[in-house]
Amino acid sequence: MTAATVTWHDVENGAYKADLPLWRGLAGEAPGPILDLGAGTGRVAVDLSARGHEVVALDIDPELLGALTERAPQVTTDSADVRDFELASSFGLVLAPMQLVQILGGHAGRMAMLERVRRHLVPGGVFAAALAEPRDALPEEGAVPPLPDMLESDGWVFSSQPVSVRQRNGCVVVARRRQAVSPAGGLEEELVEIVLDLVGVDEFEHELREVGFDGLERREIPATPDHIGSTVVVCRR
Repeated sequence: MTAATVTWHDVENGAYKADLPLWRGLAGEAPGPILDLGAGTGRVAVDLSARGHEVVALDIDPELLGALTERAPQVTTDSADVRDFELASSFGLVLAPMQLVQILGGHAGRMAMLERVRRHLVPGGVFAAALAEPRDALPEEGAVPPLPDMLESDGWVFSSQPVSVRQRNGCVVVARRRQAVSPAGGLEEELVEIVLDLVGVDEFEHELREVGFDGLERREIPATPDHIGSTVVVCRR
């Protein structure tokens, strides 16, 4: 059976495709290799590699990268923290999809990541990062809970459903109920919390300018029935 970290990453992230056209467009304009930060099991990296791009996938979890390598051996992987990585290559495009910049522990973590990104970009290279407003996921009074994300693998059925969204200590905490049903019908269940920093686009753009990025522009990714929308900030070294 696939490792639990890989399975739940695929369940909760693997089906999201609303942002892929944007990353594909940026990749088509990029000179040289692409660095995918927080690549996980390769949702973005595998897609871009399949379109002929040279991609390096960075993630702190080696199990996730192991699954990525099985799916796309041509993608180079490196296990490291995005706040403290050192690679031999420079890149024409660095991507931070989904809400990576909102799980770095606040301002200090984001600034550390931005310094590393700038160091690894070629002159004029592009950095693009997605931010969401997690409070948009707060349910209205009496609202029907969203349908769970689901995946079937090796006879198991996995589901993950958001059950609450609340603010705590300047963050938004999303609680998800994870359930796994075995081929024999046994049920395993756990409640997990995902903590997202409350950082607005204006604040993030100010941090980018502090590090030395310019040419900032915003691209919008609309909401889907299953996911809130996001804003992608695109800038240059």
